[in-house]
Amino acid sequence: MRFIYIALFIAVSLAVPTPARAQQGMAIDPATCLGCHGDKIQATSFAASVHGKNACTSCHVEITDLARHMKGEIKVGKVQCVRCHKKEAAEHFASVHMLHDIGCASCHTDIHTHTYWKKDKRAVVAKCIQCHDKESVYRQSVHGMAVAAGNQDSAACNDCHNLHEIKAVTGKDGRNNSEFHTKVCLRCHSDRKMMERNGVFNVAVETYMESYHGKNYRLGYPERVAGCTDCHTAHAVLPGRDPRSTVNPKNLVDTCRKCHSKATFLFTKYYPHGEHTDRDKYPVLYWTFLSMTGLLVSTFAVFWLHTLLWLCRGFIENREKQAALESGELFHAVHDGHKQYRRFTRRHIFLHLLVITSFLGLALTGLPLKFSSQDWAKMLMYFYGGSANAGLIHRICAGITMVYFGSALAMSIHFLFLRKDLPGNFLQRLFGPDSLCPNLRDLKDVTGMVRWFLLRGPKPTFERWTYWEKFDFIAVFWGMFAIGGSGLMLWFPQFFGSFLPGWAFNVATIVHSDEALLATGFIFTVHFFNTHGRPEKFPMDFVIFNGQMSKHEFIEERGDQWKRYEEQGVTEQYKAEKSSGPLYDFFFKAFGFLALFTGIALLCMMTYAFIAPH
Repeated sequence: MRFIYIALFIAVSLAVPTPARAQQGMAIDPATCLGCHGDKIQATSFAASVHGKNACTSCHVEITDLARHMKGEIKVGKVQCVRCHKKEAAEHFASVHMLHDIGCASCHTDIHTHTYWKKDKRAVVAKCIQCHDKESVYRQSVHGMAVAAGNQDSAACNDCHNLHEIKAVTGKDGRNNSEFHTKVCLRCHSDRKMMERNGVFNVAVETYMESYHGKNYRLGYPERVAGCTDCHTAHAVLPGRDPRSTVNPKNLVDTCRKCHSKATFLFTKYYPHGEHTDRDKYPVLYWTFLSMTGLLVSTFAVFWLHTLLWLCRGFIENREKQAALESGELFHAVHDGHKQYRRFTRRHIFLHLLVITSFLGLALTGLPLKFSSQDWAKMLMYFYGGSANAGLIHRICAGITMVYFGSALAMSIHFLFLRKDLPGNFLQRLFGPDSLCPNLRDLKDVTGMVRWFLLRGPKPTFERWTYWEKFDFIAVFWGMFAIGGSGLMLWFPQFFGSFLPGWAFNVATIVHSDEALLATGFIFTVHFFNTHGRPEKFPMDFVIFNGQMSKHEFIEERGDQWKRYEEQGVTEQYKAEKSSGPLYDFFFKAFGFLALFTGIALLCMMTYAFIAPH
């Protein structure tokens, strides 16, 4: 019988000369090996395999003496594939297969007949299901069925888990590796051309990245949010119309409850991949985004033009004052002009300090989420110790905002109805000179400022509040409605989701994000200029920190208010008892400049985010 096998191998080697005869110089001829092992190894199959050009002793290197081997003195040892397959062996060494003592031959059971897979993913799946997917979960999914049909674009086992470098999908603590469950999906779904040629929704990645979940993933904290497989599962990925799909409307409540334990049917109306540019499919999101964009553009267009005109006119005015001084003239010479008068009370100063700290805290923790693709955003999040800490700081600052907003409401009620030192009824106080409510005088002041900008008239003298200060005050109320209302919805989604449709959170996200951009952009440009950057005040107006201003400044800027106080005979009531001390000034000036520079730094980072490539 052994002679027959040898004769057969010789015949095959003559028919297929390259693989069989290539190793004639080896110590032991393969034909000799097949004399004994021909009943297990078919010469034709071995010759046609990827190893057919090798002799038997290329792998079984310990067989150096045939006689001793045949006597049983030299046993066939474990093949060391690493001798040839160094790259694959290195990858396997770092894999979970290695940790579980799964070697090369555990998968490559057809080592003597193994043929090249030619990048056919069906061969990979066939190998993996030898141990995995006994329930055919993957094979019944959209990915598995597409691969079985020959679609090489569809995801096979190796697309997510690699061929040899099989990474663990759980960490040392036993929790799922959240980054893995999203990262592997992005490899294919971010390929727009691949998605288009397969008729797959091709903005899934973009819309996910614009969501709260995606932004946290991009910042490096995927464990804080839902990833792709949390909703679609890892292997049983099915279209939403399939009743077995986790994203089928009938199953969405259970899917959402994996993270949001109190999710309701209304909650599931959220658009996880809602695209605000798609007017036909998402009209509510489209019109919300369009409205917020219109508000942003119009507000910045008006006030940035106002700022630019003021900057130019203020520079001219300073030059005029300098020329007048050089010629011996004095503008607005005021008797005892150095004396200090009280403009703000301690309560006003304290509330403004709350405004500064809470606003900067909100900006510092919110803007990294808004611009999550930027390196500076990742650095800030790392500085906070993660998105969870940033979220906690953000909510604390939101609570402070509610405190000062409540205080502003209480002060407004006290001003309108309870103060005894103010004349007039409710309406007279509301539209009177001490009120922050806009009135007809503001139209006159706006017109006067525009004429002054254009060198057509003198600079107006104002009452207690200017029109831009009133705008800032009214903006707080609008901001609390827009940012505060939407922020509360996003803070307590399960509560609001019990009576609001889920798409309301999509709307809230757009409003919160864009209104925050409007607020920060306005404060760091327009408000900073109006308060500190205009030529008359640069580099800082300190009045909000000590509540005092000189008589000269009082008359020059708010001449009508001073005139009214003189007519009422109350000017001395507002005289400051003493100037603020040097230690107080040093501390609060340092605080003020720190806040100012922080805002400017954030403005620079925001500007860079808009002009830098994504």
